[in-house]
Parts: sequence; structure tokens; C-alpha cells
Amino acid sequence: MQKRPTYKYQRIRDIREDKDLTQQSIADFLNLYLNQYRRYENGETTIPVNILKKLSKFYKVSMDYLTEIEEEIKH
Repeated sequence: MQKRPTYKYQRIRDIREDKDLTQQSIADFLNLYLNQYRRYENGETTIPVNILKKLSKFYKVSMDYLTEIEEEIKH
């Protein structure tokens, strides 16, 4: 059995929690089912670029920041 890759989306959860928002409220904003949003946040599935773009605009941060790419590049 092949192991599924784990994606790094801890920052997506952290920023949501910092703003005291629920997973349901973000799922509603993104017009997604809650289970789908949970899979994104838990790193079970890749977040599509269009969803990352909406989240980055909503939180007023870059997509690189959300996916933690900025810090990977700096190291």
C-alpha cells in the first residue's frame, strides 16, 4: 500500500484560529463542504491554487506565506 503524501498547511489552521474563526465559517466562505476544508487543513489533500488565492486575499497574506514556502526559500 502506497503512503499518501502529507502537505504542510499548519499555517492555514493557525491563522484561522488566531482570528477566532471556525472551520465551518471558512468552508462556507470558500463554498466548500466542511469535510473538504478539513482535509485541506489536515494536509490530507492538496489545496487547489484557486482556494489558496481566496484564502490569501481573505487573510491579506501571500500564498507563499500560507503554504510556508517563504520560509523554505530563505533557508
